[in-house]
Amino acid sequence: MGVSAKSLGIDRLNVEDRLALVEEIWASIVADAKGFPLSASQRAELDRRVAADDAFPADVVPWDEVKAAVRARLGR
Repeated sequence: MGVSAKSLGIDRLNVEDRLALVEEIWASIVADAKGFPLSASQRAELDRRVAADDAFPADVVPWDEVKAAVRARLGR
């Protein structure tokens, strides 16, 4: 049997712990990003988003604020 949330016991974690685990897994993937080269269209889209962010820096919401708002909405 392959690796699954159930076989690793992840399904028994509460939502907050599972979200923390997802963040940790994502960070490990990003650290290995060189193994996943971007296509030309993906690179163009990222360049477009960076340019938009540079042009309108006040139009962003920090990740901590997004998480806090979602947790407040969920009553956590």
